[in-house]
Amino acid sequence: MSLLVMKFGGSSVGDAERMKRVAKRIADRKREGHRCVVVVSAMGDTTDELIDLSKQIIDGTPSAREMDMLLTTGEQVSAALLSMALHRLGEQSVSFTGWQAGIHTEDVHAKARITDIRPERVIEALEHGKIVIVAGFQGLTEEGEITTLGRGGSDTTAVALAAAVQADLCEIYTDVDGVYSTDPRIVQAARKLKEISYDEMLELAHLGAAVLHPRAVEYAKQYQVKLIVRSSFTNNEGTCVKEEAAMEQGIVVRGIAFDKHISRITILGVPEKPGQLAAIFTALAEENIDVDIIVQGGVRDGWADTSFTLGTAELDRARSVLRRIQPDIGFQDLRTKSELVKVSIVGSGMISFPGVAAKMFSTLAEAEVSINTVSTSEIKVSCVIEGDKLHDVVRALHTAFGLDTGEQAFVGGPSERR
Repeated sequence: MSLLVMKFGGSSVGDAERMKRVAKRIADRKREGHRCVVVVSAMGDTTDELIDLSKQIIDGTPSAREMDMLLTTGEQVSAALLSMALHRLGEQSVSFTGWQAGIHTEDVHAKARITDIRPERVIEALEHGKIVIVAGFQGLTEEGEITTLGRGGSDTTAVALAAAVQADLCEIYTDVDGVYSTDPRIVQAARKLKEISYDEMLELAHLGAAVLHPRAVEYAKQYQVKLIVRSSFTNNEGTCVKEEAAMEQGIVVRGIAFDKHISRITILGVPEKPGQLAAIFTALAEENIDVDIIVQGGVRDGWADTSFTLGTAELDRARSVLRRIQPDIGFQDLRTKSELVKVSIVGSGMISFPGVAAKMFSTLAEAEVSINTVSTSEIKVSCVIEGDKLHDVVRALHTAFGLDTGEQAFVGGPSERR
């Protein structure tokens, strides 16, 4: 008898009828002989509606603690209703909040990380033959404070629980039927991938692909949790995420991801002396502001310029932090630019093939798109560009790297060095 963790996103449980369909799917798996732990997100647009409601109550930024108290109710509603739907089908089930399921987090509101899972109550319920429903996205600090795991945190809940209970498989049910080479809403020729490696999926998730939350992939890789991404609306075969994915013949780039909400901050005239960059980025880190691509300009007469990119949602907070530390650092001024996007190509095959970055740059040049910033790793190349031509760029890259047809070719073949 295998143990499954099944996670259903907000669109999958968006209304009562969808909730009933999900319950039927779970009941079918139980009747096939599987033990089931189910993680649910809030129904449909509930989280956004709760955020909008908070804005009607308070001007400005509400307390992060109270927002966590508010937002965790959405997943609890889903868990209770789904358990009721299973009772209606004659199945024994029990719903738990994140903390009842033993999920403990660090003491950070809005985007806490899981520090430990003590799943005794989950295991006990399974031993009594029950289907366990767990509210995703939430946990509890050691001091007893309720926290949330950030957007997409229900994915993380599911994978972390799968690791804690040693599940045989973690299925992520969503409104798409797998991981595609890029967003099929933009590129009609986008292909569903049969399988993908943890490293490739992690890069795609970090770079804007919304199918899986990056932390969920990190957990899966760390604890070797086998993942399947599939649709909750069909029975189609999904995409398997695992340690090593079989390489399709000649495939060097596996997928294209993009992030539409990128901004850049340039710090002008930073005094050239040891410790300045450390002070700047420590101050940002202390406010839990994630920065991405960092570029240090050349030194001129003892002064240097430093630029970095970040999510546009973090721009105002980052600017406030930098203005606060400006007297201590002694930099001259700040410049910001929004309405940028980051487009990235990802593939483990890039390690062995030269010329991948050059091909990307030439494709952007043919599309008459200027590159603001570049970042690379062994399996990805990212370019920050102006946002007005994003869709054209994604289509051009998808074609240039043979993802339309699944046939890629690089003159000269593989190389031992990149």
